[in-house]
Amino acid sequence: MDTRIPRIRRKLAAVPFHPHRSHSFGEELHRFRLGPTIPNSRLTAFEDTHAVVLPDSYRQFVLHIGGSGAAPFYGLSDPTGPEQPPLYTMDPPGTARGFSLADPEESGHDLFLRIIDMGCTDLALIAMTGPLTGRIVIGNADGCWGPNVSSARDFLGWYERWLDHMTAGKDNRA
Repeated sequence: MDTRIPRIRRKLAAVPFHPHRSHSFGEELHRFRLGPTIPNSRLTAFEDTHAVVLPDSYRQFVLHIGGSGAAPFYGLSDPTGPEQPPLYTMDPPGTARGFSLADPEESGHDLFLRIIDMGCTDLALIAMTGPLTGRIVIGNADGCWGPNVSSARDFLGWYERWLDHMTAGKDNRA
């Protein structure tokens, strides 16, 4: 288990009670609570179904901390849940869109898993393949802006930075 996990648990437990914290857009839905962890067997079934491997840091989070809930905007989506859409691909530069649902018949594109619905057509995704694997990418399904790649090296770093921003009274963009 990643050594950051106990620290992230403590920080998440403290955020709602911090007197100067930010108020995250969408927090009324998750209230800084996480859904149950996701068993390894369900994660493996998801990986087998979609022929991908979840980035280790993200896998550690959903295995040991929580599978959905507390996160920026409307919170984390359960990657194995029935409402979770398939993977996305990044559209080529200069096209009218930003991200599109991945076509299972097509190969050769980097794949991204939607982890957070930010509202409207804005998405937070984690790169599943390609040079950005494990990094968080913020984008728009309509191509109106982005994509923006987080400077955090992995999901746990990105999530912990969000918690730190919340506690410091900064906005909810991690």
